[in-house]
Amino acid sequence: MDDDENDTTASGGIAGSSGRAVAAQRILFGLISGVLAGFAALAVAELASAAIRPESSPLAVVGGSVIDATPPALKDYAVRHFGTNDKFVLELGILVILALFALGLGVLSVRLRRTASAGVLLFGVIGVAAAATRPDSRPTDVVPSLVGALAGTALLYVLAGRLRTAPGRGRGAGAGAGADAGTGDGAGTDAEADAGTGVAARTGADAAVGAEAEADARTGAEADTSARTDTDANTAAGAKPGVPAGIGSDGAGEGRRPAGRPAFDRRGFLVAAGAAAAASAGAEVLGRALNDRTAGQAAASRSRVRIPAPTSRAAAVPRGADLKVPGLSPFTTPNSAFYRVDTALVVPRVDASSWRLRLHGTGVHHPLELGYQDLLDRELIERDITLTCVSNQVGGPYVGNARWIGVPLAGLLKEAGVRPPSRGGPADQLVARSVDGMTIGSPVDTVMDGRDAMLAVGMNGEPLPFEHGFPVRMVVPGLYGFVSACKWLTDLELTTFDAYDPYWVKRGWSKQAPIKTESRIDTPKPFGSPKAGRVPVAGVAWAQHRGVDHVEVRVDGGAWQRARLAAEDSTDTWRQWLWEWDATSGEHTLEVRAADRTGETQPEHRVGTIPNGATGWHSVVVNVA
Repeated sequence: MDDDENDTTASGGIAGSSGRAVAAQRILFGLISGVLAGFAALAVAELASAAIRPESSPLAVVGGSVIDATPPALKDYAVRHFGTNDKFVLELGILVILALFALGLGVLSVRLRRTASAGVLLFGVIGVAAAATRPDSRPTDVVPSLVGALAGTALLYVLAGRLRTAPGRGRGAGAGAGADAGTGDGAGTDAEADAGTGVAARTGADAAVGAEAEADARTGAEADTSARTDTDANTAAGAKPGVPAGIGSDGAGEGRRPAGRPAFDRRGFLVAAGAAAAASAGAEVLGRALNDRTAGQAAASRSRVRIPAPTSRAAAVPRGADLKVPGLSPFTTPNSAFYRVDTALVVPRVDASSWRLRLHGTGVHHPLELGYQDLLDRELIERDITLTCVSNQVGGPYVGNARWIGVPLAGLLKEAGVRPPSRGGPADQLVARSVDGMTIGSPVDTVMDGRDAMLAVGMNGEPLPFEHGFPVRMVVPGLYGFVSACKWLTDLELTTFDAYDPYWVKRGWSKQAPIKTESRIDTPKPFGSPKAGRVPVAGVAWAQHRGVDHVEVRVDGGAWQRARLAAEDSTDTWRQWLWEWDATSGEHTLEVRAADRTGETQPEHRVGTIPNGATGWHSVVVNVA
């Protein structure tokens, strides 16, 4: 091999390495473009939602649609494993999918600028469709998703253009320059020359790619003419026919670009990307601030609420109702610790001054429309009531006891002229609707049978927290929450079970669901290591509206031992229990079961939560030291 051949090989290798570096940099900047476009779309949508309502943001409407479409078993799994963090996990999952989608579009934009930009619009269409089909949708709810998608589309198109245009290039710079300017894809040189391969073959796929690139900058005829001119010039200069000028370079042609000139407008890209990032961050911050302001108005309305003294006060909690055993759940669950299970990704922030409740439907002779103050002006009752979620597994945490204040529901229904079906009324189902579109159906006979069913306005001595339904929610002792405990209540309709299926019934849950008799071991904890000797085994048991009769505990499958029950507040509350165990060293299994006053004993056989609540004995394994 002579010296000329050595020089050619060396220069080609260096140029090829440079070309590959340029191609890699373009891909990197493409990834950045995609992420920024996605961020801009979400930020602008957040800002737009501030002018509509927070619930109209793309994350909220898409997330809500995902929740609605989730099979009951999967939804139950999420509640069981993620608890009250299930919504955070869902939002995080949506953001991860968005990020991956944005990254993919960013890479695509390096070659297919328009196609990638259209991909952002496609995702916007998904947001628009989700917003338009939500149960509580309003016509304006589609605006944030649409505006955000347009912003993201425009930004990706602009940034992708910066990756295809070198500064100071003329339109007639030749095929190699055309590749960098977004005009040479049709000649198959954009990716090939950037990679430093020097192969000028034009495949059918390259032609398809080139068609879009040529449309972005010039006509195909101009590109072909430029390519022929460049080829003639290369041949005249001694280049081999069929090999493009600047072989091994980034595709511009060594004779066409002065040394050190960038393959694309890096500086322009970085300036545009930085400006877009700053503007998007500003839009996000402003949008959140405006949404927080709206929430602040609702919070201010709540802070002004002064709940009148109830006409019928709850009796003082009996002495001995709270055993105060370390590790045992307190008799009254603090608001901050009370379980929350619902489908709302964005907690509704309702202004009490504008809140209205409508009562209407079959068998309603005197429809009612009430404001918040109208409820406060009525006779109020105060009761201790234990609520239980149907998603609560055996031994689970989704049960809590609070002191509620509210308007008796039965009295309100009677005022509207409603009669229960047991007394000849035509409606057997009361459908409660939330401001977020949730629907929950309760048996009319049950809510009018004399139990303390109420429209609650207060919880543990304060107005309802937003997370628990402010300004008004339903509370019905003895029924699981999915058939009674509608939060953020705004509508009550009398109908029949045959005529209408509420939200959860449509998803495979039962139409009626009284709470089952259950018990739980709170201490010792599973896999705990208590010391040998006297060990307190304690927990809670509940059988709302029937009352807990007794609780029994056994060790390692032995004889059942009666536990000591705490004093009973009412049949609508849970009861604490305690059994003193003379523990011996080794591994042991503790089990508990309860019986209610109807004679029903908690069954041993374990059944899942679907369709109307779990059953089975709760057990814990401990290793006594």
